[in-house]
Amino acid sequence: MDTLCNATGGWTRLAYLDMSDATQNCPSGFRLYQSGGVRACGRPVTGSASCSSVTFPSNGINYTQICGRVTGYQFGSNDALHTGNGNNHNNLNADYVDGVSLTRGSPRQHVWTFMGGVFESINIPSNCPCTAGSPQINIIPDFIGNNYFCESGNPTSSYYNQFFTADPLWDGKLCRSLEAACCNAPGLPWFHRDYGTASTTDYIELRVCGDEGTNNEDTPFGLAEIYVK
Repeated sequence: MDTLCNATGGWTRLAYLDMSDATQNCPSGFRLYQSGGVRACGRPVTGSASCSSVTFPSNGINYTQICGRVTGYQFGSNDALHTGNGNNHNNLNADYVDGVSLTRGSPRQHVWTFMGGVFESINIPSNCPCTAGSPQINIIPDFIGNNYFCESGNPTSSYYNQFFTADPLWDGKLCRSLEAACCNAPGLPWFHRDYGTASTTDYIELRVCGDEGTNNEDTPFGLAEIYVK
C-alpha cells in the first residue's frame, strides 16, 4: 500500500470486509441485513441497548498510525449521542453511540467514532453534532473530541422500521440540507490517527452499538478497511 491518509509507504492492512461482495460473511455475533442488493452487518435482534464486537489482531506489528474507512447504513431512529435513552454516553466501554466505535487494546482506547443521526433536514436533538442547530455539539465526550464522523441517511420525515440504503453513511456524500457541514469533515471518508513516537501492537476492535433495541434502531456497516504503520 502506497499513500494513505497523506502518509506514504509502510502501511499494513489489518482488516478488510466489503459486504458488497456476496462471498463475504458478517463476523460472528453480527446479523446480516439485506435489501435491494445492499448487504451490511449489524447487531443481533435485541429489545435493549447492546454492542456487537469483532477484533482485528495486529499480529505483532508495531505501529504509530491508524488509517481506514467504515461505511454503514441507517436503520430506524439512530440518534448519535443523544442522552435521552440511557446513561452510558460517557462510557467508552458501553453503548455510548448509535453507530460504530473503533478502539484499540485493553483497556479500550478510543480511535474513531462513526455516528448515525436521525434526520438530514428536520432539526431535532437526535441529529448529528455536525448538523446545523444540533445541541449534541455540546455533549461530545472528551474521549471522542474531534475524532468522529456523523451522517444521517434519512431524507424523509419518518424513520420507523426503515432501512435507508440509498445514502450510505460516512462516505462524504449526500449530506443534504442541515447536515451539509458533516460532509466537510477533514479526510472523509478516511479517518487517521497519528500517535507520534508512541508505538503499540494493540489489536483494533470494531463495535456496532445502539442504546435502544434493534426494532427501533441499528447502524449496520457495509465496509470496514483498516491499515496501520
